[in-house]
Formats: sequence, structure tokens, C-alpha cells
Amino acid sequence: MGRREVLRAGALSLAGLDLPLWFQVQAAARAESVSAHKERPRAKACIFLFMWGGPAQQDTWDMKPNAPVEYRGEFQPIASKLPGVQICEHLPQLAQRADKLAIIRSMTHGDVDHTTATHFPLTGRGVPRRGAPLPDDWPSIGSVVARLGRGHGPLPPFVSMMPIVPNGAPRFVEESHGQGAGWLGPTLNPMRIDADGSKPDYKVGDFSLHADIPEARSNRRRELLGDIDQQLRMLEGHANIAAARSHYDRAFSLLSSRGAVEAFDLTREPQSVRERYGMNPHGQSVLQARRLVEAGVPFVTVFWPNDGITNVSVYWDTHNRNFIDLKTRLCPVTDQAFSALLDDLQDRRMLDETLIVWTGEMGRTPRVGQGVVGGAGAGRDGRDHWPSCFTSVLAGGGVRGGIVHGSSDRFAAYPANNPTSPEDLAATIYHCLGVDPHLQLPDNLGRPLTICEGTPIHPILF
Repeated sequence: MGRREVLRAGALSLAGLDLPLWFQVQAAARAESVSAHKERPRAKACIFLFMWGGPAQQDTWDMKPNAPVEYRGEFQPIASKLPGVQICEHLPQLAQRADKLAIIRSMTHGDVDHTTATHFPLTGRGVPRRGAPLPDDWPSIGSVVARLGRGHGPLPPFVSMMPIVPNGAPRFVEESHGQGAGWLGPTLNPMRIDADGSKPDYKVGDFSLHADIPEARSNRRRELLGDIDQQLRMLEGHANIAAARSHYDRAFSLLSSRGAVEAFDLTREPQSVRERYGMNPHGQSVLQARRLVEAGVPFVTVFWPNDGITNVSVYWDTHNRNFIDLKTRLCPVTDQAFSALLDDLQDRRMLDETLIVWTGEMGRTPRVGQGVVGGAGAGRDGRDHWPSCFTSVLAGGGVRGGIVHGSSDRFAAYPANNPTSPEDLAATIYHCLGVDPHLQLPDNLGRPLTICEGTPIHPILF
């Protein structure tokens, strides 16, 4: 304290005011002043685009044109809007929007298993143990957001989109860890949308009253449900019963809210907008995510649908046909949908308050045809699992655009600088949403557990 402050404090004490209290008030004022100048989270919502399967880093965001052909692959780099930064030729629209992106080229961890590696970026923690049931997982970021009471109105605070593509291919993503509420309990699990938004009969649940069921009759049904609920009070402690009650309450609230129901109606969008996102399962899921965020949903996860070839190449898991599938069914679809989302949020003045995250759970092997221990092998035109180095991309709320963070070595095998863990990515998402990454929540035994052990990636933040 300066001499003037000491004299002022002494005068106040002579006047009968509490001196320790005065010091406390002054300290609080200084702390508030310092806090006001720190970076402030700006995101009200997050759209998490999860590229299940693991996109090949060196074939998308981190090209290695000077590496031998067996490493660099078949694609050519193109210039982006950032001077000196190149990305894949099959992501031309995103290249022109790179000034809005924070590209992290040094993501790394050590789990080669898809179904457990997903736990890292979705929760900010490692999977509790292999083979554990999903309810033992750490809670996903969306479930924590729901637990903290984010969102408003009858719409669920957390929605997860996994469109079912009826081609008979396996749906491994359903077995992936970290996608639900885990030990927070099933009440905080996401509302899941399996419907394919590109189909003419796209429908999310039955949120409309049938013509032969007037509103009064619907209200009587709700009262009857309440009577049954009272008879089940003895089961109050059962998590699934509590979850069912919560879902019933939300369903009835949705029925009584026309605006909430309309958020799921993609036909309300101009056809030109729908086509701009892409008339395919992923493109329409991304559009649906934007409509939900606009209606007040704070967290939406969009899982890449399985539109691959059964047991040969599924999702982004390109053990075979790596270059064929990236060129035809993967890069063009994500390029179109991600770019449309950026433009749409910008035009609606929502980009500064909506965080977008694009990532997979891992990358692919540096050398084409290279197999790894614990992987599933690779054909001569494929890449196997590779968690040691991959790319995540962020944009929007609280994130600086036009920045590349970290780098990989000459083969995109390992980080060359600024190695970044999925826990750090999760901490960054929490930070942008205004949630302390080291927040503690009680588990089902009442033990306080820290939700995330990572550190926000401050160089990419405002």
C-alpha cells in the first residue's frame, strides 16, 4: 500500500469503521479489476463436430508435400487464406475460411482403440478402465453443461446426433466411451437423434398432438402420469426411474411449445440453405445443430454417420481406400457442411457466441500401408490407427481465428512443438463456455471429482 492509502485507512479506523473489513473490500476490488482485463469466455453454446474414426492428419490439415510419396500420399496442398498455411486440395472452401479457424496440429495421446480414445476429447479425462460399462465413464462436456443448468425452455440442454444410415455397416460409435453422462446419472444423458435429416420423412420423435387427441385429453394423460409417478415414489432412488420422469416431463413441455418443436423441422429452412450444407446425413445434422443452438440448446454433438463400405472403410476409419474415400465421401462433405456453418453463424451474428469444435479421436499412420500394434492393420491404400499426432480445429466463441498452434515432424508422426493433449482441448472448451475446467462435481457416492485435468490452450484464445 502507498502512504496515502495507509493514512486513509487509519482515518477510517479512527472513524469507527472496521479496518480488516476495509482491507478485504480493497483486495476484492483489485481482484475484480485484474479479472476484468483477463480473457473472458464468450461462448453461449458449442457445436462439437466429431469425426469418428480418426481423420488422416497428413491428408487433411497438415500436408507434407516434401516427404517421400509413401508418407505424403496422393493429395496436393493448396494455399489458404492464411499466408504460408496450406491444407488439402479437397478442403477448398475451408481453405478460404482459414482466417476464422484455430488449427491445432499437435494433438497427441497414446490410445489406439477407437471406443476408448473417444473418451479423451468428449470428457477431458482418460477412460476409467477398459471394458467398463458406459455408465462408469466420466461425464461428457455436454452432460456437465446440462448439470450446471445451462439452456432454457423445454428443449434439452444436450443433444447428440448419430444418424443411422441403413446400409448394414457396423455402428461402432454407439459403443464409444465418453458420449453420455457417465457417473452423473442417466438424467443428464443427451437427447439422441438417430434420424437421417437428408430423408424426406425426417422426423425427430412424435412432438405433435394427433388430430384425435385434443389438448384437454393430453393434459389428462399428463395428470394420469403424475398419479402413477406418486405410486413409484418408493423407487425414487433408482437412476433410470428418475431419468424416465425427467424425459417424460420434457416431452410434455415440448408438446406445449410450438417454437421448440419447430427447431426440429428442417423444412422451415429454405431449400437453398439446406443444399448449401449438403443434402446428406452429415450436412443436415450440422444444419440441425445450428437450428438447435439458435433455439437455445447450449451443447450439440454431431457424430459422423457411418456411410462407408461394410468391413472395408467406415466413418473416417480408412484402413483401406484412404484416398478414394477422403476424395469422394469424407473431405467434400465436411468441407461443405463446416463452411456453411461458419458462414451461417457469421451472417446471423452468432459466431462470436458459438464455439465450433472439429476433431476425431486420433489420426492415421504416417506411412501408407503401415500397421501398428493394437490397430486393425492397413491395406496398401490405407492408413492404420495413429494417436501420436492429429489435428483438431476450433472456431467461434472465444477462439482467435487465423492461427495455427503447434506443429508436427516431417512425417506428421509426432508433435514437433507444443504437444497438446485432448484433456487440454476439453479444458479449452470448458473455458470458452465459462466453466472452470477444474470444477468439482459429486459422483454417485458423493465424492467430489475434478471434471478435467487439462489446461486451456491460451495462445488460441482471445
